[in-house]
Amino acid sequence: MTQPPADPKRGKEVFDLDRAHVFHSWSAQAQITPLPIAGGEGSYFWDFDGNKFLDFSGQLVFTNIGFQHPKVVKAIQDQAAVLTTIAPQAANSARGEAAKRITDRAGGYFHKVFFTNGGADAVENAIRMARLHTGRNKVLSFYRSYHGNTNAAIASTGDPRRWPNEYATGHVHFFGPYLYRTAFWAKDEAEECKRALEHLEQVINFEGPATIAAILIESVVGTAGVLVPPKGYLEGVRALCDKHGIKWIADEVMSGFGRTGKWFAFQNWGAQPDLIVFAKGVNSGYVPLGGVIISDEIAATFNDRVFPGGLTYSGHPLATAAAVATLDAMSDEKMLENATNIGEKVIKPLLEEMKEKHKVVGEVRGLGVFWAMDLVKDRATREPLAPYGASSPAMNELVAACKKMGLQPFNNYNRIHICPPCNVSEAEVRAGFAILDQALSSIAHHYTGSDK
Repeated sequence: MTQPPADPKRGKEVFDLDRAHVFHSWSAQAQITPLPIAGGEGSYFWDFDGNKFLDFSGQLVFTNIGFQHPKVVKAIQDQAAVLTTIAPQAANSARGEAAKRITDRAGGYFHKVFFTNGGADAVENAIRMARLHTGRNKVLSFYRSYHGNTNAAIASTGDPRRWPNEYATGHVHFFGPYLYRTAFWAKDEAEECKRALEHLEQVINFEGPATIAAILIESVVGTAGVLVPPKGYLEGVRALCDKHGIKWIADEVMSGFGRTGKWFAFQNWGAQPDLIVFAKGVNSGYVPLGGVIISDEIAATFNDRVFPGGLTYSGHPLATAAAVATLDAMSDEKMLENATNIGEKVIKPLLEEMKEKHKVVGEVRGLGVFWAMDLVKDRATREPLAPYGASSPAMNELVAACKKMGLQPFNNYNRIHICPPCNVSEAEVRAGFAILDQALSSIAHHYTGSDK
């Protein structure tokens, strides 16, 4: 695809139409100015004024194969020519092929998929399955987490979007491992892991093990900071679940399908969950799709017992055809290998350079094409560059500088997340970091630490 000529007049029409009729999520409607997007290809998208942006956000961390991959576009077109839609009680080839590819990649004892329309309703149904399977009600989840905006999913969420939405019951939060801002006075990763697991078991004991259906955690925490669990943590969660008869739900909505260099992020370690929720990267967001990958044990619960849940568009043919083509393209084009290589040999060293050069960069962390810079006012105190639950002039200036130079970052509170596609090139990554370098220099005056 060639970027078309600029068309500001059409851009204004698109903007005016949006502002007249579209109600945007997580926004005060009169205070936003959505950028009208004209198109995209690969790691780039562009507006109607001719401005081109290198996408380090993955949009909302879902364009895992970039924009307009020709094989996936063709698969959607081919499926539309054969069967655009069918009710979920029927069988169709796209749905079955997608389910097989997904469960094959999950491995172990997963052979069934319940398809949803996105990540939130996948979380919702995974919680329902765990509650029905165990006969228990409570769900434990991290404070630093995001699980979606439906009833149980938002109640499980830890971040401030939960606060005005707490209508569901039976949800308890706990602190996960995060050494840079440790809640456990830990000195190293091993101590952080040990104390975080001891804390979790205390929460389990005080809540009553026999009341807890599931522990729901993002395998690598996404929006709340790209928090990579220390070695042994997920294995420890698995052991606690087995000890107390609790089911582990792995939220892989953001971290799945190549984002960390594995099909699922939990596969970077040595433990398997009971339920896996997915969405986003399964088809690079081309058509809305999510689901729950169900262990054989839990699936058997519903062999002769009705599962009380369903969705009109469950396993929609266009969405699942897009998933088949996406997963095949990722395998054929070795995108997971690329994500691993780019992450370890290019992104990680460049982030370490940013940390060495710019005092506002307190910590860098991540895997594959899933990274974060934790930005601070003072390295000694680790005071964030923006307060929890809000932005700041410094962060606003940083994001604006990135966009002005043609880079779309993913920002959350005091962090910039680095989330390019799994098939991003080394040249594109280096171009993005050159912009980040300049943008960080432009906000150096916001650093207030004594070690200037």
